[in-house]
Amino acid sequence: MKQLMRTLLAAALALTAAAASAGAGIGVANVWIRATVPGQKVAAAYLDITSPVAAKLVEARSPAAGVVEIHSMTMRDGVMEMRRMEALDLPAKQTIRLAPGGYHIMLIDLKKPLKAGEKVPLTLTVERVDGARSQIRVTAVVKDAADERKPADGMKGMEGMGDMGGHQH
Repeated sequence: MKQLMRTLLAAALALTAAAASAGAGIGVANVWIRATVPGQKVAAAYLDITSPVAAKLVEARSPAAGVVEIHSMTMRDGVMEMRRMEALDLPAKQTIRLAPGGYHIMLIDLKKPLKAGEKVPLTLTVERVDGARSQIRVTAVVKDAADERKPADGMKGMEGMGDMGGHQH
């Protein structure tokens, strides 16, 4: 009986360790948000994300906003269209850039204006093809227009990784 309990405990610990490392290897860099003006209630976050295996970015959250969504932006017949996405595909070993004029994370109902130099926490949820989900916590640097061309602090802002066991424009 004791041997069975030890085996079950070892298996549970191994599964916990495997789940905790599910987000390992997902790289997030150049995380930034464009500064807002007084009264502006929305902002966009940008970043580069790379997964070692096929996965999807399925959710983003931030305490700085009431609602956070993943968006795409495309040109159609000379008109820019922004759409909420249920998920953003992350092909294995390819960096996906979320940047102005393309994919981005929309922060809606901002709790306060975002000023250049401030830091904003974001939590990204990534789902692998096997259904395993991981949360990646990053910190976005708020930049004004003059600073947008400068790279963010790269991989700085990674606070840790761990397993996580209708707006239209």
